[in-house]
Amino acid sequence: MKAVVHTEYGPPEVLTLREVVKPTPGAKEVLIRIAATTVNTGDCEMRRSEIPNVIWFIIRLFFGLTKPRKQILGAYFSGEIEAVGSDVEQFQVGDQVFAASGVRFGAYAEYVCLPSRFTIATKPTNMTHKEASAVPLGGLNAWHYLQKAKIRKGEKVLINGAGGAFGTFAVQLAKLMGATVTGVDSTEKLDMLRELGADHVIDYTQEDYTDNGETYDVIFNVVAKSSLSRGIRTLNSGGRYLLTNPAGLFQMFRAPWISMTSDKDVIVQFAPETVDELNHLRELIESGKLRSIIDRSFPLEQAVEAHHYVESGRKKGNVVLTMGPA
Repeated sequence: MKAVVHTEYGPPEVLTLREVVKPTPGAKEVLIRIAATTVNTGDCEMRRSEIPNVIWFIIRLFFGLTKPRKQILGAYFSGEIEAVGSDVEQFQVGDQVFAASGVRFGAYAEYVCLPSRFTIATKPTNMTHKEASAVPLGGLNAWHYLQKAKIRKGEKVLINGAGGAFGTFAVQLAKLMGATVTGVDSTEKLDMLRELGADHVIDYTQEDYTDNGETYDVIFNVVAKSSLSRGIRTLNSGGRYLLTNPAGLFQMFRAPWISMTSDKDVIVQFAPETVDELNHLRELIESGKLRSIIDRSFPLEQAVEAHHYVESGRKKGNVVLTMGPA
């Protein structure tokens, strides 16, 4: 089968298209023919081995100090079950699914083999594979954090980095929860945020949301370089700050301290990416309440170009690689 492989850390050009051995499912595994997979900032960071926070050293130890142990990137995808192991009962050949492979990665390829207990669910019937491949990343993470915030109807929610993979889902989900939503991103993404339902938009190239006098009940922050102190000052009493992308050790330690010593709560944790939550998102999608934003798609052979585009910072929503018609 074809796969995009990287045997060293570095710029997008370390990604090469190769023929590799097609996996065979074990008794409790499924073989999935991939139709589309997302290319996200996390993939680029793993390719460079430049993780911008405190877990960098741990990740480098696990995934390879001098060269990558996981040579095929990609953890979020959509496709079709091609084969099932003898002990698998919940899936059948031909099932259309979307999924997250976690730290196994492997989705920059025509096929991937996963244990059937992984985060795999039936694909929404009203989505293409390209659209569905974006849901397990941005949708699951946005849903997890917004649920943790326990948003009440009428609360003011600001989403910093609203035009990206997480943010485009967060805008829609916060609106479904009854919030008044403000989206912060660059000029060219503001019209898209309005279309997704944002009540207010802020162009960060023209205005600092922490310095305009407005305050919020919840801040969903995706931007690692943002000031935690300034964001906290922008919260109302009882407010919740969702720190989805901590910038370093200092922010990680400050988060619980702020929660313990003030009337504001900082929530920072990894989203578990469960099948139940993925099925819930599928129901929202099939009822017409939630959609994916796909900026561009590239064939698998153009993974280098896809990584360059993601790293340019211009993408709206999601970028995907396709293995064929999707």
